[in-house]
Order: sequence, then structure tokens, then C-alpha cells
Amino acid sequence: MTNSEDVRKFLASRRARLTPDEAGLPAYGGNRRVKGLRREEVAMLAGMSIDYYIRLERGNLSGASDSVLEALARALQLDDAETAHLFDLARASTAAPRVRRKRSPQTVRPSVQRVIDAITSAPAWVRNDRGDVLASNELGRALYLEMMLDGGTPPNSARFTFLSPKAREFFADWERAADDIVAVLRSTAGKNPYDKDLSDLIGELSTRSEEFRIRWARHDVKYHRTGRKRLHHSIVGDLDLTYEAMELPADPGLRINIYTAEPGSPSEDALKVLASWAATQRALGAAPEVPASDVAAQET
Repeated sequence: MTNSEDVRKFLASRRARLTPDEAGLPAYGGNRRVKGLRREEVAMLAGMSIDYYIRLERGNLSGASDSVLEALARALQLDDAETAHLFDLARASTAAPRVRRKRSPQTVRPSVQRVIDAITSAPAWVRNDRGDVLASNELGRALYLEMMLDGGTPPNSARFTFLSPKAREFFADWERAADDIVAVLRSTAGKNPYDKDLSDLIGELSTRSEEFRIRWARHDVKYHRTGRKRLHHSIVGDLDLTYEAMELPADPGLRINIYTAEPGSPSEDALKVLASWAATQRALGAAPEVPASDVAAQET
């Protein structure tokens, strides 16, 4: 998909979701032919001519100033992630065309690995903006055991979510997890339109998963900085965790994800059991694997 198509569909989808009442406008007539706001209503709210707004929605953000983009974001009531995405699309529209290139494999610096290894009571790992898991501590590997054993090199959260049948068992709210990962990838694509690895991943998922295609077409974007994860682990059962995602300023595009449980909760007890299991596997020199009973359950 070209930049102009991305712009057109993003703006049209944001306009369609906003009603006149939500925008503070009177809804004249009872038979509106468009879902959401009309183009002229957006233009009025943004303080620009209808012809100029039509040009923008047709995908031509070239030359649009920051003040124009900010006015458009206010008119469409975009949140922080959506506003950043609009600015990313505008930057991409003015950039000189470039050949898509495969990025060099991203690695984690030894000092970063030592940082997450020092976190012993909480799962932690490092991922890039495509969802590749590049490093993890022992408890992180144990928590995401299913994904780590799924065959990807490196393991990728989007591939696991949409292409592995185990994901629907692992994520207690799979629909939300799927929505989130696609929104994050859409935001990343706006920032890195010439990342061949990313475009290859999106192409693979679009080809192999209808669930991904449906979500990709929505043009939703979001930040993935903090929140809640409800998981069903094959060894310790249900987990209700909160996560924090911390970007690494020295390594653009990389972030550390850390999961914690409420003190005194069943989930905290379950993490302790999982940590003990992982330590036992290490002491025995055994490669972690899904318990046989769980494998049998997945095959029936």
C-alpha cells in the first residue's frame, strides 16, 4: 500500500467514527448519506477550505504544516498515538522515495542483557518495534514458553498471535491482544515506511491470516507503554499481570518489557512457582518444553 493510500484510509476511517454530536455540531436532516462527519464538516472544524481538506484526504499531505496537522488532529479528535501517526505519514509523504532495504539484524548490548538478568522476580525481555523478542531473562523465557518454542528466529509476538493455535489458549483475551499488536505494527509502519523486514512481516501475516487482514484494514494505532495482560500459562495456569514498556534511548526502536503481579495475589504466587520451575530446568540442564499433558490437550 502506498503512502497516499495509507493517508486516505486513515483520515477517512477517523472521520467515519466521529458523529456530529460528538464533534459538537448540529445534525441537520435525518438521512445522512455518510457515516460520521462529512468532509465539509471536518474542514470547518479544522479551519481550512473544503478543497484543501479534500486534497489532504485524497492522500496528499505533502507541504502540510505542523499547524495544519495539529488543527486536523483536533478536528478529528485524534489521541496522542493517532496524532503522532498523522505526523509520521506527513513526514513520509515529503521524504524522497527510497528503495526498501533489509535492516541489519538487531542485537541487544551485553549491558542491557545484564540489566534484565538482574531482574529475578519479574519476567523481562527486550523487543524491537516489529515485535521480535531479542533477549529475555529466565522468567521471561518461562512466561512466554509457548512463543519461544514456536520456531521463529527470533520469536515474534505478531506471528505467534496470528499464526499459532497456541496463542488463543495463552491469551485470555485473544481479541484484545490481536487488536493491540496490529495497532502497534500500524504505528510502526507509519514511522518506518521503508523497513523491508516490517513490510515482509505485514505481507506474510496479511497472506496467512484473515484475522490480521481485518484488523490491518481498520488503520487503528496505539502506544504500548503500560497495561494489563491476562494469560493462561501451560504450567502455572491463569495469570493477571501488569506490564511496563521502557524505551532504550541508546537503542532506538528497542524497549524493555517487564511484567509484575499485585503483591500477595495468586498471580504473584504463580510467578514464584514458574521461577522455581525455570530454575529447576536450568539446574538439570534441560531445555524448557511444554509439559506432555499440555501437548496432548492441544492435539485433541
